[in-house]
Amino acid sequence: MTDAFFTYQKNVLLAKSPSTQIEGVFAATTGRSVPEEEEALLQQWLEEGAGSLPASESVPAVRKASVTLTSDWLEGSELLMTSLSDLNTSPEVTRCADQQHSELNALASSELQDHAVAELARLPAEETVTVAGSAPWAAVVPQTDHQAAGCAGINVEVLNDDPAVLAWSLACDAETVPPVLPAQPIQDTVPFYPVPTEVPYHEILWRDWEDLSVQPSVLEQVSKNTPLFEFRVMSYNILAQDLVEQGLDLYVHCHPDILNWNYRLPNLLQEIQHWDPDILCLQEVQENHYWEQLEPTFKEMGFACFYKRRTGTKTDGCAVCYKHSRFQLISLSPIEYFRPGLDVLNRDNVGLVLLLQPVLPEGLGLKAVSPLCVANTHVLFNPRRGDIKLAQVALLLAEIDKIARTTEGSYYPVILCGDLNSVPDSPLYKFIRNGELSYHGMPAWKVSGQEDFSQQLYSRKLLAPLWPSSLGVTDKCQYVTLCQPKKLGRREYSRDFLLQFRFCDIACERPPQLVLLEGVTDAKPDRPAHWPKPAAMVKDPDPQPFIPRCSGVIQHGLNLTSVYSHFLPQRGRPEVTTMPMGLGATVDYIFYSAEPVENKAGRRLYKDGALKLLGRLSLLSEDVLLMANGLPNPFCSSDHLCLLASFGLEISSLRES
Repeated sequence: MTDAFFTYQKNVLLAKSPSTQIEGVFAATTGRSVPEEEEALLQQWLEEGAGSLPASESVPAVRKASVTLTSDWLEGSELLMTSLSDLNTSPEVTRCADQQHSELNALASSELQDHAVAELARLPAEETVTVAGSAPWAAVVPQTDHQAAGCAGINVEVLNDDPAVLAWSLACDAETVPPVLPAQPIQDTVPFYPVPTEVPYHEILWRDWEDLSVQPSVLEQVSKNTPLFEFRVMSYNILAQDLVEQGLDLYVHCHPDILNWNYRLPNLLQEIQHWDPDILCLQEVQENHYWEQLEPTFKEMGFACFYKRRTGTKTDGCAVCYKHSRFQLISLSPIEYFRPGLDVLNRDNVGLVLLLQPVLPEGLGLKAVSPLCVANTHVLFNPRRGDIKLAQVALLLAEIDKIARTTEGSYYPVILCGDLNSVPDSPLYKFIRNGELSYHGMPAWKVSGQEDFSQQLYSRKLLAPLWPSSLGVTDKCQYVTLCQPKKLGRREYSRDFLLQFRFCDIACERPPQLVLLEGVTDAKPDRPAHWPKPAAMVKDPDPQPFIPRCSGVIQHGLNLTSVYSHFLPQRGRPEVTTMPMGLGATVDYIFYSAEPVENKAGRRLYKDGALKLLGRLSLLSEDVLLMANGLPNPFCSSDHLCLLASFGLEISSLRES
């Protein structure tokens, strides 16, 4: 009871979020005593019947704070005019007086009155704050196990129907989270500047929903008579708590309280619940948090979940969840990139590849929809080891090739999510998007596009072949055992086959450096009439570009393009998905299958095929996140932003399929 109560809640102008209850206990932090209020509270308590409870009741020792919902959500018009300074002076403050009174009476005991008085003298007065976009939340005195909680749990309810808005706000106790967080400049980086209290946070961290289905290019491809199976995909690096505690120097700009897992977890869950994805791809998911908290919560939200922890001693991994009411699992393939004895694959990163069958609603008759391949991964961070990053991505693409390949040799639609630790237009990014990369002689630090790491310090270069043949993966990112067998009769280097070239034109040409010996090197043989036509002159009915194993070129045939353009034309700035040490960068992606239409200067142009991009949640720029004091902040509880996209799969008749 010596601790004060740390209460918080963010305002949310939300849409499409089912009414659920998110109940939790928030971490207590040391508070500040108010002598005048304590004395008045103590006097009131003594006058109103202290010691009225049986002596068998014990003094509570639980240091937890309950969070009480005391009024309804504010309407959107009120929310948009609310700032942090307004929150602290809001007249809409409702105190849980009756609740407090009953709990104080429950604390009384004739035999332990002196102890209770001493404890209560150190208890700060009740604090109540009004939260924009939500209800006022009141911190009430702790309850013992014998006491029944009289206040309602947190009921997250959404009344606004605008799916384009995600607005956050916070009202905090001045002692726990100051209204203005002190700016702490980081050496050699852009300093962080806190947001002035008069600026509403929802105006800073505003993320629009971009409806792409109304664009002419999409409307032309989607016929009114062609129904679509629509679904949402979210990719989110939620920042494992162990990694926070191991790298606190990366978060010196953050108030310590907002880095607490008990603070961050409700924020993350509410954000995921609000955007209501049908497929959820998470990175940096701590194992114990997954099994104890995340998976049970996701199951209550209707998700089926799969998790793969990183190999070695790492405590985090990747998770893929999908709503079992919308998809059925066909196959699951966890991937471990670590290969003993291979320097190019000696890290503990992992991935997951799932093949899902969409569940069509009843009443569509004889209709069918293609299976969907979903992949999720977190690639190595180390900017100096681009060779490892490239090998990990190649191994992931080989697994996707295996899972998504149809019996006819084509591919099911593919969605690839993850934290690739590479920036847009880097060689690794171009490899995924354009399907080809010439890597031989490339500095390893350049693969991920992080040129801040000087090549003078890190001189490692990529040499062909990037990985040994023992890995069983070809330069086309396919498993050797799954490659299509070559046609019979092609490239059979037997004696009879080689004799076919005895009288071909090239064989009959005299090399210019050849020493002329009369009767020996001056003769030109004539091909007999009965000799078969040279094989070199036979046209190959199935020409394939032949790339030697050691050419230093890798390819894949999945035809993937990015959901995001990586640039904000309205602000004239690049998009940002993460902000380490005050520097914004894009490292998180959602790639999806499309149809190539043109190749300009080595860059493929795509159009939507059977899988159509219908919308996406806009990202933010670096200057906006600097105004919000970077990532994480009181409203975004990870050092990454979530990515969200809406897709449509064409539904065809069984005869067409």
